Amino acid sequence: MADETEFVIERLGAKGDGIVPTQSGERYVAGGLPGERWVWPEDGLLRRVSDSPDRVAPPCPHFSTCGGCMAQHMSERLYFEWKQQIVRDAFHHRGIKAGIEPVRRMPLRSRRRAFLGVERRGHEVMIGFREEGQHSLVDITECLLLDPSIMAAFPHLKAMARIAMPGNASGRLIVSRLDTGLDISFDNGHKMLKPDERTALAQLAETARAARLTVAGDAIVIRAEPRLMIGGAEVDVPPSLFLQALPEAERSMTSLVLDALPRKAKRVADLFSGLGTFTFPLAKKVQVSAFDSDRRAIAVLEAAFRRTAGLKPIDARVRDLFREPLSPKELEAFDAVILDPPRAGAAEQSERLARSKVPVVIAVSCCPATLARDARTLIDGGFRMGPVTPIDQFIYSPHVEAVTVFTR
Repeated sequence: MADETEFVIERLGAKGDGIVPTQSGERYVAGGLPGERWVWPEDGLLRRVSDSPDRVAPPCPHFSTCGGCMAQHMSERLYFEWKQQIVRDAFHHRGIKAGIEPVRRMPLRSRRRAFLGVERRGHEVMIGFREEGQHSLVDITECLLLDPSIMAAFPHLKAMARIAMPGNASGRLIVSRLDTGLDISFDNGHKMLKPDERTALAQLAETARAARLTVAGDAIVIRAEPRLMIGGAEVDVPPSLFLQALPEAERSMTSLVLDALPRKAKRVADLFSGLGTFTFPLAKKVQVSAFDSDRRAIAVLEAAFRRTAGLKPIDARVRDLFREPLSPKELEAFDAVILDPPRAGAAEQSERLARSKVPVVIAVSCCPATLARDARTLIDGGFRMGPVTPIDQFIYSPHVEAVTVFTR
């Protein structure tokens, strides 16, 4: 047997790995690009022996260690073709020949919420993302994805961690850029804060111009109402409640949803409404019934509606659509349905929609695989699917947002 096995990468997989077909099945090569030759020594690690013309120098110094990005080594052309193919393959797997629009590009340095790891070892504090495939934390000094205001706050965040966290501990930190300032939330391992520590944290929050600082669920200081403007409504944003990652992606999705609204629609259901990403823009045109399982989200949505003038009626209800999807009878009241579930999709609700008389379903999804699964249910129920628009909300990752419209 030869000391080395040479092979050529054929294509990219859904997670960005290079794929090599072999007699024993597909072989996956992390970082491999189509057309490249690699060798696999019997007693060593994979080695690349030729470069694809689509291989570029990764722009971030943390690439290959930080687990936040995995596609910075691809040319722009290959990157967007790969994203488009992820969506196409998801529908193909369900036997659906989908028309896939060009991927809508999103700006770098625009992610407004970050879930960060934080570790304190004595005076030393590390903040960043976990190493790819490891538990090790990468102490990031630069990020091409995060909003500059979040990156600029890192020195303040580390100073806060030295106070908020025990001497040797790890936890999680959520930072969001809201319209009123940064919203900072520490999970600090349940350390009991002394009065002088709370005062010091409040002073650091003032220096960082944070809207709110929360430690272990306890609001240390609120300098300004932690709010975000959504569709003309000022919405309170709880620290851990779901928020669309990129403002530009949210605007793109909202535009697609509004454009797909039937011209004569009067009443629309917004399923998995969250904070009202689509509820409030829709309510400028039609009556909206918003459903979500999170009581906090519905409470926030109702409060924002009460203080916002010029909207049509919004009926917001707490309902677990996984356990209790809207029935075909209930769906008769609506001229259109917006369906924006979490990654798990909405299998049960899609089955009810397929049996309903709803004329239009506008589907938004962060997971092409579950979107395609639910699309199969709707198509089998008599709907026709329009083109699918991918949105690059999760830059440099294998995740893709997608929007499509189903009509009777």
